[in-house]
Amino acid sequence: MDYIFKPKFFTVLKSGISKKQLTSDILSGIVVGIVALPLAIAFAVASGVSPDKGLITAVVAGFIISFLGGSRVQIGGPTGAFIVIVYGILQQYGLNGLMISTVMAGFLLVIFGLLRLGSLLKYFPHPLIVGFTSGIALVIFSTQIKDALGLSIDKVPADFLEKWVVYFKNLNRVNFWALGITIVTVMITVFFKKITTKIPGSFIAILLITAAVQIFKIPVASIETFFGNIQSSLSFHIPAIHLSEIHNYFVPALTIALLGSIESLLSAVVSDGMIGGRHRSNTELIAQGIANIASPLFGGIPATGAIARTATNVKNGGRTPVSGMIHAVTLFLIMLFLGRWAKLIPMSVLAGVLIVVSYNMSEWRSFVSILKGTYFDILVLLNTFFLTVLVDLTVAIEVGVVLSALLFMKRMADIGEKRINNVVDTDVIEDYSALPEGLSVFEISGPLFFASARRYSEVLKEIGLKSKVLIIRMRHVSFIDQTGIHNLKHALDQLNRAHITVIFSGVNQDLRRDLLKNNMSEWISDELILDHFNKALKVAEDKIRDLNF
Repeated sequence: MDYIFKPKFFTVLKSGISKKQLTSDILSGIVVGIVALPLAIAFAVASGVSPDKGLITAVVAGFIISFLGGSRVQIGGPTGAFIVIVYGILQQYGLNGLMISTVMAGFLLVIFGLLRLGSLLKYFPHPLIVGFTSGIALVIFSTQIKDALGLSIDKVPADFLEKWVVYFKNLNRVNFWALGITIVTVMITVFFKKITTKIPGSFIAILLITAAVQIFKIPVASIETFFGNIQSSLSFHIPAIHLSEIHNYFVPALTIALLGSIESLLSAVVSDGMIGGRHRSNTELIAQGIANIASPLFGGIPATGAIARTATNVKNGGRTPVSGMIHAVTLFLIMLFLGRWAKLIPMSVLAGVLIVVSYNMSEWRSFVSILKGTYFDILVLLNTFFLTVLVDLTVAIEVGVVLSALLFMKRMADIGEKRINNVVDTDVIEDYSALPEGLSVFEISGPLFFASARRYSEVLKEIGLKSKVLIIRMRHVSFIDQTGIHNLKHALDQLNRAHITVIFSGVNQDLRRDLLKNNMSEWISDELILDHFNKALKVAEDKIRDLNF
């Protein structure tokens, strides 16, 4: 039966959790809780709210997302992507307006899930996602310059360009103690992983530098300078709602809901690839919605799935939602017993942590890779990037989606007008019943673009993992965009790790050029990219014969 809401936790409980796995989940949850501590504080402060609100979000929303979510390993909480949005809403509507917007966003996410809109993520092209993610990373970096340099600026402009004008005007007022702390924080955060990956460098940086600042009385601003004492407990609070003003919050609520759904489902897809699993997208959206309804009622901010923390969970052995719930409990205990000391953390330390976060978010390698692709993908990428940085994230996504659709129609029209003179792979058998055991054939019909790429990727993995050799027929693939490239690489990576040989057949010259230009040879060797099915079949039979000896 196809359930709209079926949390993974209850499925796991029904099938049972071994004692060994439960131990791994508990240990992973504790590690992820420690990893999440500096990030939750830093994201909250950068968003313009007190650090306890970041911790509350990670505790309340993090627990609900794991308890009710559709992923086995998703870790939820405040994320860097929301910094820009939360800060903007806070400036325009105040804290009460932020709470109302977040609750409304939660209800929208629940509606998205009930309407089975979880699969809509596949309609967001890869260049669009890289564009707004890189844009957000640059905006986050720009917001941290004030604290990184220790500049005493009363009010930093919200506009990106104006912000940098103010920074340059105040360069003569740099606090070199703060600058030094920022640099040391970045160094510790980046290089501590060479010592151990179990404890995050950001956590060590916060402990060591906060202690040094207090002992040596270093003159730098701390969290206490701006926020005073930090709340170290949970309290329930219903925001003041005036029905006559409720319409004002719909746009910010929709922005939170859209970004939350994209981020959480992206994180779930990434984690699926790491554990070979499959998340339930509609269940995940409903859980994210419930989490965002609950979070502000306890004093939190918007939450979503966090890719970095989810990856940390997987790498440390987490395989069930138990690890996510333990992560939330760990943070709650830290907040309860050690939260009052958080006010001593220097702002320049948090700036250093967020500079590293913005670098990791930037996806500069993907950005550069897309710039080597077709002008269609480049246009979507740069349009989304610059609109995110200079205008608004919501506008960037809206324009990016419309532009992607228009460019796709243009591309299809161009193909319709173009006569294909080098038709390949047509005079071949269509009866696959006589194929050798262990060999499967899958045919991609039509362009491998953003609307079809994810589904093709899923089917390829499903069929390929049951085979020894998989031939992918591409005679009808008129073009492949960056989303198609991205998902094809992801599928090939999983098949390669399972030691399954993949062969492309019917690849025309244009398609071969696009594949090689995007470094596809790292996932499939050039001699396995063939222009005719008969050639592919012979290579496949030889591979099967070698495997059987």
